[in-house]
Amino acid sequence: MQYSHILGVDEAGRGPLAGPVAVGIVKVPAGFNIRREFRGVADSKQLSEEAREEIYTHMLARRRLGDIDFCVRYSSAQTIDKLGITRAVRRAAWSGIKKLSPTPSGVRVLLDGLLHAPEEYEQETIIKGDALVPAISLASIAAKVERDRLMKKLARLYPGYLFEMHKGYGTKKHYQMIEQWGPSDIHRMTFLSLTTRK
Repeated sequence: MQYSHILGVDEAGRGPLAGPVAVGIVKVPAGFNIRREFRGVADSKQLSEEAREEIYTHMLARRRLGDIDFCVRYSSAQTIDKLGITRAVRRAAWSGIKKLSPTPSGVRVLLDGLLHAPEEYEQETIIKGDALVPAISLASIAAKVERDRLMKKLARLYPGYLFEMHKGYGTKKHYQMIEQWGPSDIHRMTFLSLTTRK
């Protein structure tokens, strides 16, 4: 099947105790050489915050030029508690895929790990795709940068939890803050009930 564009899809924030999960979706022309146009692109977890921000800034510039398109979709802590993390991630992913490509015609969706697109889209799920496939790497960077920025904003709304430091992940300091203040409105109660204090 011929396709004109590729969509890369990856998530950030699956494991934290607080905040939303974020799914990045990147759309590029089928012949677009991501490695050449985005020097140093890699799985977001393998990059420093400074490197992620630099690549993300370049992504914004290329989107303004019309070379690429991308979006980040969220599922909130409340949605995660209601649906479970797998369905919450799927909801965010499908929303972003349909935003960037409302119809499945002419696109191929490449997804990391356990992610799937709606069945009508041509797709491939790739284990460790965030490290192996540049389009998925860009999606992971977009998701990570935007989620980290959001958690820093939420830190101002929920002072005392140090979200700006741990981004909602289950660090020792985070557990201490939960013990001191109790869970906030953006904590995933189902995750807290599954963990023991560290």
